Amino acid sequence: MEIMRIVVTGAVGAGKSTFIRKISEIEAVDTDRKASDHVADLKPTTTVAMDFGRLQFSADKALHLYGTPGQERFDFMWDILIRKAHAFILLVSSHRPQDFRMARRIAAFMRHRTQIPMVIGCSHADHPDAWPVEEIGVALGYLDPQRRPPMISVNSLDRFSVATALTTVIQEYVRFQARPITPPDATATVKRQQLE
Repeated sequence: MEIMRIVVTGAVGAGKSTFIRKISEIEAVDTDRKASDHVADLKPTTTVAMDFGRLQFSADKALHLYGTPGQERFDFMWDILIRKAHAFILLVSSHRPQDFRMARRIAAFMRHRTQIPMVIGCSHADHPDAWPVEEIGVALGYLDPQRRPPMISVNSLDRFSVATALTTVIQEYVRFQARPITPPDATATVKRQQLE
């Protein structure tokens, strides 16, 4: 069976578990536990290992969704989940700029471990305090819009919005697979020829 693995990551409260529950064809598997410390101020439970959901496209094709914990103390799970992923979605709470730094750290962590396509999903975009997508991109360190990953608004409570986000990340993966690969020696040869 051909399985595509998508990781859904982001800071605590970005909507990861809800995202997976909304689209999964099976009852989503979660490892939620009662929240403690500052997390309890945001929500009563938090993911401590992962969430899992599945979409079956045909008898031999499936999409597996893995939601990461949002707390940095569980980053060993980020490491485990990202290593076999084909692409990932970074959910960022549009209305909580205090979470942007954490989102940036998570993206850097993932990028350090693997070079796979990423889509940034701006959740809670309907909140009155939500930042515009462009400004969130800058806050995350993507100053040049041409060089940043795709950024879209995502409502984790809306199945169509979640499906749109997944379609975007799958399209990014297809583009990533189709890109021409230049062997390192060919690049060196071209540079040498340009210098001569």
